[in-house]
Amino acid sequence: MKHEIRVWDLPTRLFHWILALCIVLGIIFVKIGGNAMQWHAYCGYLALTLVLFRIIWGFAGSWHARFANFVPSPKQLIAYLKGETAGGLGHNPMGALSVIALLLAVLLQASTGLFADDDIFFQGPLAKYVSNATVAFLTSVHRFNQYIIIALVAIHIAAIFFYQVFKKEGLIKPMITGNKKVLVTSEVSVSTESIDTSKQRLAALAIFVAVGVGLYYLIK
Repeated sequence: MKHEIRVWDLPTRLFHWILALCIVLGIIFVKIGGNAMQWHAYCGYLALTLVLFRIIWGFAGSWHARFANFVPSPKQLIAYLKGETAGGLGHNPMGALSVIALLLAVLLQASTGLFADDDIFFQGPLAKYVSNATVAFLTSVHRFNQYIIIALVAIHIAAIFFYQVFKKEGLIKPMITGNKKVLVTSEVSVSTESIDTSKQRLAALAIFVAVGVGLYYLIK
């Protein structure tokens, strides 16, 4: 018998969708250019805050949000690729690697953006603290890394389509509702359900605000 189990807590779901929006809007604003570059910067600041929050939440969040739960060892990854083990309730091993890659790529993009200078419309708030050569290098990294992010997002979307069409496993709805319908077995029990209480959500909000305030004082 299948039971509906809470897999993704609300902070994790909000992080996912807001970061997705930041990436899309950030790309749109940079293509528009001009005064829209300031909004591109705002998207970058928010994306950096989100990623730093997610890193902390990867240690302090609910079970399925924690890195300890979904980041695979080489042995686990090989076993999954051989079909010897199934994916977990949350991220499967390949999905976990995709998440880590995207987090690192966005972290790199947002961090280098703080030092970037296009010599026309925008200068990062920390560019004045480093040499011109460093600014030029970090700006080039920032420009190139956008294509890596676009590629990772494309792979992410393709994987969602693959699981939906070929494996008949919807990944979008659980990231909206937080719940998955699963067959309860000895490996998957109701006890594996993520904790998603008001107290935990307030803790997540406090972490997010603290990160945001810290970043604000860093770049102001």
